[in-house]
Amino acid sequence: MTATRPSARSGVDRPAGPSPLRRLLPGAPAAAGARGSTLLRHLAVAVLAGTLVVLLTNQLAPYQNLQVARVCAFLCVTAGYTVLVGLNGQLSLGHGALMATGAYTVALVQRGFDERGVQGRWILPLSLLAAVAATALAGLVIGLAAARLRGPYLAGVTLAVATLVPAVSTIFTGVFNGEQGLRFPAETPPAFLGAYFQPERWLAWIALLAALLTVLLLANLVRSRFGRSLRAVRDDEVAARLAGIHVARTQVLAFVVSAGCAGLGGGVYAVLTATVAPGKFPLELSLFLLMAIVIGGLGSLAGAVWGAVLLVALQDLPSLLTETFSLPSGLAQRLEGNLALAVFGLILIVVMLAAPGGLHGAFRTLAARLRARRRAPEH
Repeated sequence: MTATRPSARSGVDRPAGPSPLRRLLPGAPAAAGARGSTLLRHLAVAVLAGTLVVLLTNQLAPYQNLQVARVCAFLCVTAGYTVLVGLNGQLSLGHGALMATGAYTVALVQRGFDERGVQGRWILPLSLLAAVAATALAGLVIGLAAARLRGPYLAGVTLAVATLVPAVSTIFTGVFNGEQGLRFPAETPPAFLGAYFQPERWLAWIALLAALLTVLLLANLVRSRFGRSLRAVRDDEVAARLAGIHVARTQVLAFVVSAGCAGLGGGVYAVLTATVAPGKFPLELSLFLLMAIVIGGLGSLAGAVWGAVLLVALQDLPSLLTETFSLPSGLAQRLEGNLALAVFGLILIVVMLAAPGGLHGAFRTLAARLRARRRAPEH
């Protein structure tokens, strides 16, 4: 029999033990077995997903493998972005610039080693770690300002960052080579994979590993005490502060984590083409990233996957239409700059009207209804 205790207000008996509010607080104790099972479950899902994607890349053409690699690169960004916006409630319009920061960091590190004649498989992981560190530091600076700003003021600051990075690359041409950008040695497959192994497949594997590590770490992070703090600050800052949460520190850390993910995604994106230029990270990219996580489902890592897939699919849409219908060059150029944004906006309107929870929320609702129908007694 469950022990009960009287309520001080109503005199109604309630079950003894931690109250529901206490269980939701960031300091609430969690069973070690539950934490371990969550980690193992996330790890098993990551291994299964990685195995399926690797098997898929063995059957795809080179260009399709590059598309898979681009999806994985964008997934690093959208996963961290949805943690910031969806779980912590901070709006950023500068994640395209953070991607550029990570991409330029990888290019500079790779070129530096190449100019000194240093070679080795360890250079790529080191350059990607440098990209994460550089963008995390940038996220720390932005986060310190964001902790004092709200709403449109925060969006304005991050928007200024999105316009600042391309300007810096054109001002310091001696370092960043202006609009022409930087080139660095392309990543080639290891010799043990064979002389005829697709380079595009190897790039897809690199991007896949980065995406799986990002999602695995974030999946465990959002289930931790820090993840509960993120949601508490998003829902009610006053209540979170009364519960003992350091609101400003939580917001800054959220920016640091999200920026590090964006830097990793930008670094992987640069590795795919072995070149970095300001034109690859326009202001529209930050808007695309925001629309992607909203359409996929805010606050959901599964929604971040949908968002990354949509980003790549819609960016390739103009070239697909041009090749399919043999459009004139002038019309194709106009479509290249406007079609993806227009289609993205239309999809956003439709999804928000039909499924406010995004694509992932719509699929979860559909699955719940199907399960309810199966469990319903037949008449």
